[in-house]
Amino acid sequence: MAGNNGGPWGGGGDDNRGGNGGKTPPPRPPRRPGEGPQIPEIDELMNRGREQLRVLMGGRGGGTGSGGTGGGGPRLTRGTIGLGVLAVVVAWVVASVYTVKPEEQSVELLLGDYMSTNGPGLNFAPWPVVTREVIPVTSERSIDIGTSRSGMDAGLMLTGDENIVDIDFQVVWNITDPQKYLFNLADPEQTIEAVSESVMREIIAQSQLAPILNRDRGAIAERLKSEIQSTLDSYESGVNIVRVNFDKADPPEPVIASFRKVQDAEQERDRLQNVADAYANRVEAEARGQAAQTIEQAEGYRAQVVNEAAGEASRFSAVLTEYAKAPEVTRKRLYLETMEKVLGETDIILLDENGSGQGVVPYLPLNELGANAPRNTQSAAPAAAATTTGGTN
Repeated sequence: MAGNNGGPWGGGGDDNRGGNGGKTPPPRPPRRPGEGPQIPEIDELMNRGREQLRVLMGGRGGGTGSGGTGGGGPRLTRGTIGLGVLAVVVAWVVASVYTVKPEEQSVELLLGDYMSTNGPGLNFAPWPVVTREVIPVTSERSIDIGTSRSGMDAGLMLTGDENIVDIDFQVVWNITDPQKYLFNLADPEQTIEAVSESVMREIIAQSQLAPILNRDRGAIAERLKSEIQSTLDSYESGVNIVRVNFDKADPPEPVIASFRKVQDAEQERDRLQNVADAYANRVEAEARGQAAQTIEQAEGYRAQVVNEAAGEASRFSAVLTEYAKAPEVTRKRLYLETMEKVLGETDIILLDENGSGQGVVPYLPLNELGANAPRNTQSAAPAAAATTTGGTN
């Protein structure tokens, strides 16, 4: 039995007991050709780590055998304590010093209460008495509201004329006051979303469907931005609404085809009404022009008649004055003027009988001569009257 010292399983070898108490690890199997270096075992790595920690804490390396320290633990020295204190101080400084980027601001809290707000740069907050919250203030954040954006029916809203419209819009915002943002709003994004949807529903309920779909989107977006900002300011939220993107306003999907047909019919009605209005305006303008022309002609005729009557009255008064001065001369003058007026409008043919008594040639067309002869003017009428008078004498 003395030769079989390899244990109950036999096959032992030389009992080479070294400084490790006679416990020799079993030999590793040889590497196969082509294999890399053998990876250390986990137990071996742990043993090496414990040995290094033992040296760091002031002990000596080696095993627990005759060359080691026996069963003694690590000893505390001044160097060990100093090293531990230094490590704690370094860890505290690292936890207390922080950097704020240009697009950020930090809020420092003293035992959970607000203490100060700091800008960009290197800042110091003695942890754990003072903690900090670093918040990006210039970056823009967005909240999408609507059926196609959120996948819910949040975009279906009732208009003032009892129609349903599907609206998608986006609210873009950033932070202006980190203190108010942290302490006055429990869930800022949910609050902004609820306020935005509520304000949009109020605006849509006060509007008609047609302007929402056509021309009033810009006005609605401006009003929405203003009222959201006013509501959030009343909450002292520290949030600024940068802009509102009004992306879509359409009828609900099931009725959009019918709605487009109605829109086409309304546009055709408006076109025909515009054509009728243009024709009515043209005809009315022509009628007003003709009426104005007739009125002007009547006014001109009235003025002419009045002026002629006034002239005749003035002439009669002048003749009466002259008649009072020379009745015979005035009477003869009136006679001559009257005959001039009467005979000046008639065709007169003068026949001069010679001494032989022969008259006009029988075939002379007197009627055609009278028809083709030019009418005598008022200037020639006195001469004709005088000739007639002389012929009759």
